[in-house]
Amino acid sequence: QVQLVESGGGLVQPGGSLRLSCAASGFTFSSYVMNWYRQAPGKERELVARITATTGNSMYADSVKGRFTIFRDNAKNTVSLQMNSLKPEDTAVYYCNAEQLPNVFWGQGTQVTVSS
Repeated sequence: QVQLVESGGGLVQPGGSLRLSCAASGFTFSSYVMNWYRQAPGKERELVARITATTGNSMYADSVKGRFTIFRDNAKNTVSLQMNSLKPEDTAVYYCNAEQLPNVFWGQGTQVTVSS
């Protein structure tokens, strides 16, 4: 069955870095757009970063541009999110998402907390 398993979350001080990873299985990973979303307490889930299936083109939310980098390894069926210069407002549960409409798959989420 389809699985998206995130890892790499945790507690980090402001200005620090974390790398989130998502291991995918059960579908043709290389054909899917891969996304990272996040949801902070009391807020709606928002798209953070996206990477296309074949060209690897990426896009980012304005709030993370220049600080976050998304990349994928189609040979290993993984997508990662490198997060630098973290701010308290980056605190959220981060979700891996695979999209090839009408199919959409979600991971269970990983908590990122930015606090001193």
